[in-house]
Amino acid sequence: MRILLSLCLAFLATGCATAPAYAPRDPFEGFNRKVYRFNETVDEAVLKPVAQTYQKVTPQPVRTGVQNFFGNLSDVWSAVNSALQLKPAQTAESFMRVLINSTLGLYGVLDIATELQLERHTEDFGQTLGYWGVPSGPYLVLPLLGPSTLRDTASLSVETQGNLARQVDHVPTRNSLLATSLVDKRARYLSAGDRLDELALDKYIFVRDVFLQKRLSEVWDGDPPEAPLNQDADPR
Repeated sequence: MRILLSLCLAFLATGCATAPAYAPRDPFEGFNRKVYRFNETVDEAVLKPVAQTYQKVTPQPVRTGVQNFFGNLSDVWSAVNSALQLKPAQTAESFMRVLINSTLGLYGVLDIATELQLERHTEDFGQTLGYWGVPSGPYLVLPLLGPSTLRDTASLSVETQGNLARQVDHVPTRNSLLATSLVDKRARYLSAGDRLDELALDKYIFVRDVFLQKRLSEVWDGDPPEAPLNQDADPR
């Protein structure tokens, strides 16, 4: 978090206070675009090549097992946030997923719960804050972490505690888990990134609008109020 804060301050120091008029949901567009270009550079130089190699040399069943394992870890945090949002049925279903996949599914490597038609409910602390009426605030692009909002950025310290991989005491194991999770996630979006390069005239605006619409839908459980993204009045 200290490194992230330092990077943010460094980008802000380059100057974005006297920027032209931007979309109301994105008043820091000048700053955000600088961070976006930085993230793209890092991705092209490091993360994307590693993800491509991982996808090429790792058999699909192994990649599926890795994805299932980290999905099982995230189900624990989703269950906690479902409980904080007073969603008892969703909470019970998430806990049942963890129980079944952690036992019958060999610590989550096999997703038995989905085969039993137990739906995965992805919830995080930013969504919990939105559920209780905390507005999303301006759109932000964070160094290395990518698209976010002021509300989601404020929830990062809690989100970090909710990531079970980060709670592993053995440092080499913890770092290996975090690196594997990052590479696996990037590998799953390789084809989407290629299509984005082909379709989007302004990738920054496309990513921003899709992200904001997605987060709004997640907070409202797939049924958000109809309101354009460029309006100031965003209930969550």
